[in-house]
Amino acid sequence: MNSPSTRRLVLAAVLCLAGLPAISFAQGAKPFPDHPIRVVVPSPPGGPPDLIVRMLTPRLSAALGQPVVPDNRAGAGGMVGTAYVAKAPPDGYTWLFTTASHVSIPAFTPSVPYDAVKDFTHVTLAAQNFGQVLVVNPKLPVRTVQELIALAKAQPGKLTYASAGLGTASHIPAELLKTQAGIDILGVQYKGVAQVLTDLIGGHVDMFFVGTQLALPLVQSGQLRAIAVTGSKRWKGMPDVPTMQQAGLKDFNVINWFGLWLPAGTPKDIVLRIHDETVKALHDPELRQQFDTLGLEPVGSSPEEFAKYVAREAAVNLEIAKKIDAPK
Repeated sequence: MNSPSTRRLVLAAVLCLAGLPAISFAQGAKPFPDHPIRVVVPSPPGGPPDLIVRMLTPRLSAALGQPVVPDNRAGAGGMVGTAYVAKAPPDGYTWLFTTASHVSIPAFTPSVPYDAVKDFTHVTLAAQNFGQVLVVNPKLPVRTVQELIALAKAQPGKLTYASAGLGTASHIPAELLKTQAGIDILGVQYKGVAQVLTDLIGGHVDMFFVGTQLALPLVQSGQLRAIAVTGSKRWKGMPDVPTMQQAGLKDFNVINWFGLWLPAGTPKDIVLRIHDETVKALHDPELRQQFDTLGLEPVGSSPEEFAKYVAREAAVNLEIAKKIDAPK
């Protein structure tokens, strides 16, 4: 009668009578987390989501008391890593950190091996940027969006733009540029941003829409030329670079955002623990300063707010796909 299991059951009964939760005692449940956590980034190292995760994980590791380790699983425009998380156990030990492409890729891709809304638990909208920067090879004889449009119209089908896959943050603004400006430019798909930048600098492609944090050093060094940003306001890191709206495309407003998800069915208490520690990290003054230098604004929404935001963005991307006649 005095065995450890009997004592646990007696203690559990006492706690129940006192109105306190007893399941962890009765079942011997371990507190979360009790072993390392994996954060899947479905894109190659060095891209914007990877940079953000590597700023967050040291703070999250300290807060949670277990290593929080980035895991880059690139491929198929992000679908490989995303599908991996969708099928992972909903125990809080496998996270997904990715971009707005989470909802845009399904709108532009005929078959996706997961449901971007139903197969995931929404944790938080972590950050957003001021849009992508339209950069060109400096040898291209253009310095403004209007000059680029004029050149494309004079040489239909000759100019090329690079993208990291259908529905990505580099693909959507390029297709909107084609539609709104009425130009014919050829899309070239790559597996990751790093190879795009290498080929763009080398003159193998003409233009690319890239995140501010990656564009800035290459523009400052003269390796690339910035033409415009896709958001509705200028970025203070490139104050002389106009928005696409200021360049004459009045309805052009595209930003990128970054979020955190877990597999569907993850227990609410674990979701809230991960949410709370992530939001605390996002509010760290040092991290906010790092974000600012990269052209990012930290957010930190609630799970409910993020779920509504993702649903709206999914609907918007379906409309964009229809407008630019994306493949079905």
